[in-house]
Parts: sequence; C-alpha cells; structure tokens
Amino acid sequence: MLKELNAVVDYIEEHLTDNLPLEHISEYAGVSDFHFRKIFFYLSGMTLNEYIKNRKLSEANKDLLNGEKVTDVAFKYGYQSVDGFSRAFKKWSGFLPSDAIKKRISKSFPKLSFIITVKGGISMEFRIEDKPAFYLVGVSKRVPMQFEGVNNEIVKLAQSITEEQRKEMRSLQNIEPYEIVNASYNADANFMKEEGDLTHLIGVLTTESQVSDQLDKVKVDACTWAIFPNEGPFPTTLQETMARTYSEWLPTSDYEIVNAPSFSFTKMDSQKENYAYSEIWIPVRKRN
Repeated sequence: MLKELNAVVDYIEEHLTDNLPLEHISEYAGVSDFHFRKIFFYLSGMTLNEYIKNRKLSEANKDLLNGEKVTDVAFKYGYQSVDGFSRAFKKWSGFLPSDAIKKRISKSFPKLSFIITVKGGISMEFRIEDKPAFYLVGVSKRVPMQFEGVNNEIVKLAQSITEEQRKEMRSLQNIEPYEIVNASYNADANFMKEEGDLTHLIGVLTTESQVSDQLDKVKVDACTWAIFPNEGPFPTTLQETMARTYSEWLPTSDYEIVNAPSFSFTKMDSQKENYAYSEIWIPVRKRN
C-alpha cells in the first residue's frame, strides 16, 4: 500500500493541470475509492481533494514568479475565472496573485512522500471475524470529527439518552459484542469534502428490524471485521489505537476498508480512574 500511495502521489503530480476526477485516482491505486480516501486522510491529515488543491496553488505560485500571466495560470490549473482563482489563491496564501508577481512573495506546499515508522517495535493485537448482517440501533447526530481529547458533542449526545431509550436498547441487544457501542459513519461524503463532520450513533447491535420511533436504525450488511482490543488511560489509548489502525496496520495489511459503519465499545475500570478496556471494530475485506 505504501508503494501504491507514493505512486499515486507521482500520478497526481503528472496531472496537476488536468481535469482529474478523484475516482480515477483511486482506480489508479488499485483499491476501492472509499478505502483510498480514508487511508490518505488518516496518513496525511487532509482530504485528497484538499491536497490536490494545495499542490495546484503551490505550483501556480511558482508559475507566477516565473513570469506567467494570472489569466494563463488560472485556466492552466482548472479555474473557470480569474476572480475564482484569485479568491482561492488569497485564501490559501494570504496574498493576491498580483502581489506574488509584483512583490516576489511566495508560499509553497511540497509534494507528499509516505513513509510509515513504527516506533519502539510496538505490536498491535487484533483478530479477524466474519459477522452476519445486523442493525445498529440507538440515538445519533452529526458531530465534528475529533481525533484527540473528549468530543463534547458526543458527550451531549450520551447525556440526551432517556431511560425509555436505554430500556428499549437493552431489550433489542442480541448479538456480540453485548455492549453499548459508539458507531461512526457518513463522514463528509466519504472524506471527499474538507468539512469535518460525521454521524455518531450510541446504541447496540441487534438482528431485530422492528424498532420504535424513539431510536435510529442503521442496517449493516454481512462482512468481515478487524477487531483491535486495547487497554489503558481513556480516551487516549483508544484514540492512539484508532490512529495506528489507520496509519500503520491498514496500509501494510492484506485488507482494505469497506464503506460501512465502524464502531467501538469501552468498559471503564471501576478500580482505576480514567482507565478502560476498549475494542475497535473496523469493516474490512481482503484486497485483490
């Protein structure tokens, strides 16, 4: 996967001035569109679309310094108007294209190169399980993506759960893991956009399709799951394991992500403050 990621970066470089649909980039990588965008996002910290835009504007800045006209540069990198290019360029750099020419100022955004470093030889415990179709049932809302610390919007969602909702969730729970789970899905049109929201659901797994109006229901098709147990300070250990799953394990494994909700559950240790056992469940399939 690392070799493929770097090959794709080279491919993007060769086509910065072309109309290059993001789906074609994933096809070039030889993996699913969803898998590639998600891995790219976790490894680089930005969406694929954002990376391409930054690279185009960085190269546009070079062209302006080399004496090319603003109009020519705007159309060269796919902008429909000079005004549109100027707005995007100023938002990115903090100055207008004309300033780059007159004042000889610039901003750069270098080409990415992917290298994975596993620090300290830390191994990752995981298991692979096949699971039949089920439903995620619970309460949900759109929340901002957040990879560190406590997500206050998720805390508010948890606090909003009524006793009636809890009772119904407990009555429906009939498939492993028999825990209250936190599920995430529909992240910014599958990481195509630059805004940082996703749908978060707190609930249970069930095979029952009959659910009252007080709960939300999401069907999850039968698939394979990569499961990562972890134990330690909460939520730090859970979030670090999640980050390593996407940045270290997935790019070097024989699996790719499928477009389905991922979820986790946490069991707090009553004897240790802010200490917990957690499991992260990621839907995957074998790569071709």
